[in-house]
Amino acid sequence: MLKGHFGSFFAADPARLHFAAHSHHPWPDATRAAQLRYWDDSAALVDRKWQRIFGDVVPRAQDHVARLLGLSDARQVAFAPNTHEFVARLFSCLEAGRAPRVLASAHEFHSFRRQARRLAEDGRIALREVPAAPFDSFVERFVAAEASEPWDLVFLSHVHFDTAFVVNGLEAICAAAPAHALVAIDGYHAFCALPVDLARVHRRAFYIAGGYKYAMSGEGACFLAAPPECDARPANTGWFAAFDSLSDAPTARVAYAGDAFRFWGSTFDASGLYRFVAAMDWLAGTGSSIGQVHEHARSLQERFLAGLDAIGSPRLGRRHLALPAGTPRGNFLAFDVDDAAALEARIAEAGVAIDRRERRLRFGFGVYHEAADVDRLVEALRPVLR
Repeated sequence: MLKGHFGSFFAADPARLHFAAHSHHPWPDATRAAQLRYWDDSAALVDRKWQRIFGDVVPRAQDHVARLLGLSDARQVAFAPNTHEFVARLFSCLEAGRAPRVLASAHEFHSFRRQARRLAEDGRIALREVPAAPFDSFVERFVAAEASEPWDLVFLSHVHFDTAFVVNGLEAICAAAPAHALVAIDGYHAFCALPVDLARVHRRAFYIAGGYKYAMSGEGACFLAAPPECDARPANTGWFAAFDSLSDAPTARVAYAGDAFRFWGSTFDASGLYRFVAAMDWLAGTGSSIGQVHEHARSLQERFLAGLDAIGSPRLGRRHLALPAGTPRGNFLAFDVDDAAALEARIAEAGVAIDRRERRLRFGFGVYHEAADVDRLVEALRPVLR
């Protein structure tokens, strides 16, 4: 689709077949100039570079997020080096003095799952996890679980990292959450992978994602879109959360910014935001919509599955897919196989980059792939799968 715009990344290792777009995504050439621009701005402006970062780079990054998600106010977007920082900050918003009640799916990424389960170990939270399968009833079962207790935090992924299952029921889930509960959606495997319109839910739910995966801009550019008029006071708070009043005398009660700056942390490396803006500017400049990106990935998935059909191996094929046919799916394929670790190692030896999550091998497809790349992938796998 847009492979010609990734020349520098592929020139570094022309023989490598990279099919891990659901994890690390190659960066388009436009981001290299942005990385250098950050260095040049730092050299030219020194301390005054923060005026450029917060006066130009951050607003442009906020505008891109708001445009891609259908948000009503770009100022409701905060940035951090990683999503775990936002997870910790959301937990710190919950009432102290008792164990908050937390509802989640059983398929959250480690940035949430590890933290939540560790807090549950010590009784600091009461955690319930809803399994995704059977997939066709997940939303109904999750909504029923929301009604079962007065939850303090409801958290779930828009696209599950372990299967690529797309939760097409965010509006119903947000509406069913207890009125006092915080609602947060992890959109990392959805953002820039499939069209996302939060117009009907962004006033109720937080949305978390970032640049490392399908946004093609690498580390350090994660974001949280906070509901407008959100007045939460995270106890885990950095000095940027009141950035506009740094020169004022401290108030008796810790003050927060009136917009999403209340969720910012502290000093950070802004190069990720430079790359993020460059990647989003570039993608918009190509005239490619996220819907087209998704359709391109889906067409490559079908080409790959047809190639596996032709190989006819009992080790990897359609019958190993983690999602039943017809289930809404994101931009990667997850295969459930018995010898996943050994097979992953053999695939790596064949020069193919994918990844594994427990028993599941994940093959991701992105804008830097063409049909010929999928054909090369199938041929590289043929001797491995015999």
